[in-house]
Order: sequence, then structure tokens, then C-alpha cells
Amino acid sequence: MRNHRTWMHPLLVLVLCLTLAGVGAAFATDPTPEELAKANNPLADIKAVNFQNYYISKLYGLGDETANTFWVRGVKPTGRVLWRASLPLQTVPGATESVSGLGDLNVFGAYLAVQDPKLTFGAGPLLVAPTASKDELGAGKWQLGLAAVAFAVPSPKLQYGALLTWQASIAGDDDRRDTSVFVTQVFGMWQIGGGTYLRSAPIWVFDLKTGYYNVPFGFGIGKVVKVDKTVFNIFIEPQFTILHNGVGQPALQIFTGVNMQFN
Repeated sequence: MRNHRTWMHPLLVLVLCLTLAGVGAAFATDPTPEELAKANNPLADIKAVNFQNYYISKLYGLGDETANTFWVRGVKPTGRVLWRASLPLQTVPGATESVSGLGDLNVFGAYLAVQDPKLTFGAGPLLVAPTASKDELGAGKWQLGLAAVAFAVPSPKLQYGALLTWQASIAGDDDRRDTSVFVTQVFGMWQIGGGTYLRSAPIWVFDLKTGYYNVPFGFGIGKVVKVDKTVFNIFIEPQFTILHNGVGQPALQIFTGVNMQFN
């Protein structure tokens, strides 16, 4: 029998979200329309910390195996450049039992070429460092690439945009295969009032070396509250794969998170 372990169980993440929502309801003030828009803008020129979790309850071709990735992200603007660093804590199926530990560190810097209330656009270099604590949790390669992000606010009710990244290996463990991965995240948010919004932000992954890909669709709900000078964005979003190729691709996952922006 396999031993299934996860760094962060999805129910714990949901309890954390609900607890923060309850605390926010007790001490919160209503966010402004600008704060509501910035809460979901990956290019907002404001310091932020995000805790996000993907619980994968089904993987194609792996029976009853599950997986989990808990992301810790930090965002910091320096002039017109916005820096984002992401480090995952992962649990994935192993040969005899689940394997848990640190994944590869991902950092990109986006130069904000367009900063308009209705449109933000940035692009810049991306670096992936082989920080994984076990072979199953990372590529074992230094990788370089590019990132581009666009975020539009055509009306106070609607926000949408996309994050595109590409990364390829340049050095590292010679025994590990080379990498070339293209990732796109298309996202949209519809404000329904009182800081509550509907959302869809699936991540589509295309492995250009193996031909594997995974294209999910997501639909969820979120809540933005402001406590003192901190804006909390709490959400949950089930995601269902509609196109895939390759064993081990996620079939069903639950995306939850707490994003914090510090004014």
C-alpha cells in the first residue's frame, strides 16, 4: 500500500481561507474599486505575498494517486520593474510511496512598459533554479526564459488578462533530460458586489520536449476584503482538464489561495 502524504491538505487551506474571511468580516472596511482591480492584477505595483495550493485528486494513468503543490510567492516592485519569486512545496507519486519536499525556485522580473488604469503590460527575463530537494520534485537543470503579462480592466465589473512564460534548460545535471516548457495562464474576474467575484484562472502547460500537455478549465469564487492597510484576496476554484497528453497529467484539481497586498 502506498503512503500518501501532502504538505498542505486542501481542507486545511479551505479552513484557513474561511478563518481569514471571518476575521476580515469582523475588522474589514470595503475595498475601493481600484483596490478590487489591483487584488487580481499580477502586475500591480505593490508589495504582495501569496499562499496558493493545488490539490490534484486524480492523475491520468496513475489509478488512485494524488498530488499536491503549495506555492509561496513574493512580489516586490522596484521602479518600473516588478519582481516575482515563487517556491513550491510538493507531494508527487513516487515508485513505492509519495515523495514530498521543495521544488524548483522560479523568479521573473517584468518591466512595466504600460501602466494605465485600464491596461497593464510587462515583460522580462525568467530564471528557474534547481532547488528541488529530491529528483522527483524538480528538473535538475538551470533554466532561462521569458515572461509576459497583460491585465485589462475595461469596466469596474470585469478584469481579464494572461500570463505567458517559456523556459529552457541551459545547465545542470547531465543525467537529466533537457527542458523546454511553455506555460500560459488566461484569467478573468467578474465582480458581483461587496468584494465578491467569480473567477477563472487555469494554467495550461505544454512540454515542448516530450509533447505532453495539460489544458484545464476552471470556475470559482473569491472574496476581497481590506483589513487596516492590507488587502486580502481569498478564493477557491475547481479546475477540470479538457485536453491532455501524457501519463501523470492532472485530471481534476482544486485551486485555493490567500493573496495579500500591503499598501
